[in-house]
Amino acid sequence: MFKCGRSNRMKKIESKKVAYLLNFIAICIFFGILMILFKKEVFGSRTSYFQGICTTACYTIIMVASLNLLTGFMGEFSLGHAGFMSVGAFSSAILTNYLAESGIPSFVLFLMCLLVGGIAAGITGIAVGVPALRLRGDYLCIVTVAFAEIIRVAFCNFKITGGGKTMSGITRLSNFYWVFWVMVICVTIMYMYVRSRYGRTVMAIREDYIAASASGINVTYYKVLTFTISAFFAGIAGAIYAHYMTAIIPTNFNFNYSAEFLTEVIIGGTGSLTGSVIGAAFLSALPELMRQFSNYRMLAYSIVLVLVMIFKPSGIFGTYEFSLVRVINRLLGKSTTGSTASKKTVQEVE
Repeated sequence: MFKCGRSNRMKKIESKKVAYLLNFIAICIFFGILMILFKKEVFGSRTSYFQGICTTACYTIIMVASLNLLTGFMGEFSLGHAGFMSVGAFSSAILTNYLAESGIPSFVLFLMCLLVGGIAAGITGIAVGVPALRLRGDYLCIVTVAFAEIIRVAFCNFKITGGGKTMSGITRLSNFYWVFWVMVICVTIMYMYVRSRYGRTVMAIREDYIAASASGINVTYYKVLTFTISAFFAGIAGAIYAHYMTAIIPTNFNFNYSAEFLTEVIIGGTGSLTGSVIGAAFLSALPELMRQFSNYRMLAYSIVLVLVMIFKPSGIFGTYEFSLVRVINRLLGKSTTGSTASKKTVQEVE
C-alpha cells in the first residue's frame, strides 16, 4: 500500500514537471515569435512603437494580476492599488538618480530598482494592511482609497519626488525583452502562491470568513500576507513604469488609475490569472487602438464592463485557468474516464 501511494505521488510530481516544462517551452516560442516580429524588416520604423505597447501590457499584467490576488482570491476590494504602484515607482526612481553615475551595469541596476520598488511597496502594504484588514467590504475599500490619496498628496509635497511637478530625467532601463521575462516570473510566482497551501487557505477565508476563523486559521495573518505580496508586485510594476516613462508625476496615480485596474480584473475574471493576463493585455492596447477617440477611453471601459456584468457576471474567464497540458490531452484524444477508473482501481487495491 505504501509503495503504491508513493508511486502515485511520484507520477503527480513528474506530471507537474512535464507541465512546467511544456509551459516554459511555449513561452519561449511565443517570445521568439515576438522577437521575429519586432525586427525592423517587419514593422520598419514602427517597431519601437509596438514594443512600447507590449512593454505597457507587461507591467499592466503584473498590476492586474497582483490586484486579482486581493479581489479574486482573497475576496476583498481595493481601490488604492495605484498608491502601491506610485511607492514602487518613486522609490526606484530615487535609487536610479542616486546611482546614475556609479557605473553599475544597466541590467544589475534594473534588478536593483525592481527589488527596491517591490520592497518599499511591500513595507507600505504591511503598514496599511495591519490596521486596515481588520475591516471588510466597503469599509476596507474606503480605507484603501484614503491611503492612495494620502500617498499622492505626500508625494506632491516632497521635494525629492518633484514637489508636485514632473520628476524627470529617470534613466530608461525598461525594455521589452527584460520586462517580458520579469512579467513571466511575477505571474508564475503569483500562480504558485495561489496553488500553494497559503493560497488555498486564503480562498477558504474568502468562502467563509467565520468558518475559517473558527477552524483555527489566523485570518488576519493570511490576509496581511496576501496584501503584502500584492503590494510587492504592484511596486515592481511601478518600478518598470518609472523606468519606461522616464518621467512621472504623483497626480497620475489617482483614483481613476486604481479603478481602471479594478475594471480590468473584473472584466478578465475575478479568481483567474489567465483572465488577468488576457484582459490586461487587451485593455492596455485598447487606448492605442482608440487613439482618435482617446477622450472616450473610460466610456469604452464602462460599456465593456456593463456588458460583461450583464452577460457574464463572473468575468470573461470566471475562475477558469488555461492549461496547456489539458489542451494537448484533448488534441491527443485522451479522456479522463480511463484515468478516473484507474484511480478507483488503485484505491481498491490499497
